[in-house]
Amino acid sequence: MPRLSVMSRRLVFSLVASAAAVAVAGLAAPAALAAEVWPTQPFRIIVGFAPGGGNDVLARILARELQQSLGQPFVVENRAGAGGLIADELVAKAKPDGYTLLLGSVGGNTVAPILAKKLTFDPRKDLAPVSLVAESGNVLLVNAKLPYQSVKDVLAAAKKDPGTINYGSSGTGSTLHLAGALFAKQGGVELVHIPYKGNSQALTDVAAGQIQSVFSGIPPALASQRTGATRILAVTTKHRVKSLPDVPTMAEAGVPGYEFSSWYGLFTTGGTPPAVVERLAKEVQAIVARPDVAAQFVAQGVEPATNSPKAFTAFVDQELTRWTREIKAMNIVLD
Repeated sequence: MPRLSVMSRRLVFSLVASAAAVAVAGLAAPAALAAEVWPTQPFRIIVGFAPGGGNDVLARILARELQQSLGQPFVVENRAGAGGLIADELVAKAKPDGYTLLLGSVGGNTVAPILAKKLTFDPRKDLAPVSLVAESGNVLLVNAKLPYQSVKDVLAAAKKDPGTINYGSSGTGSTLHLAGALFAKQGGVELVHIPYKGNSQALTDVAAGQIQSVFSGIPPALASQRTGATRILAVTTKHRVKSLPDVPTMAEAGVPGYEFSSWYGLFTTGGTPPAVVERLAKEVQAIVARPDVAAQFVAQGVEPATNSPKAFTAFVDQELTRWTREIKAMNIVLD
């Protein structure tokens, strides 16, 4: 067999190398193309509460806008129950491809998992935080016929006669229950908690004088105060809110260090490729930053707020740690 010259061998090696490069490129092309064309199928946004609530309204706003920006259909599904855990589990066990989303919140994603006697998923590993979406505060609302003009009045009365002042909430273990329990703990007083199946009846009863006070979301509390039957004493947030500029924060009003904010955020299934999570986060950030969308949020009593997947993951982890500690200290358990 004739021997190849040095130039011939170099030419052969060059041709082989080129063919190998083409083959590798051919194998990589489908993956690269798939990444470029994602998404290619419809999305679901799961909501763990009934239609009409804060999670549901924000989910529908996002669904409408994401459908426009991503070019795929978005369907909102309400899977209410177990404080949001039914929806959490559905998303946690979905295929990790980014097509199943969850409009979560402090109640469903940090409080309910802690209070649950048994979990079938890990809230830290099986749900992937995408971005914060919005934040909101609550207020302490009292019957207007009562002599309490300030938080300090309530605290003074509660310290004088422990166990004689009550507050309603939307149910045991709800965020409004925790807001009241935290107020009692940090204020050093004993209050009687009266759980309802929803906040609307609690608001009706405080206006009628059936109960003395209630912790409530801001929009329904404002509507109640306008009737003259109730009085807002403080907001639970760290800073004053735009819709109630003259109402002090709880910390300003007499409970130093008090802060309780509700939040809403978008999650997907744990294990979803980071590039997909980042893409979703950027879409959400761009949407929430738009003035027309922000105005819709404000109309619902929430403040637009977004962050990166990394920052949101750290935030959720901090919330789980905080509420594990607080719930244990306040000895809150579900019946």
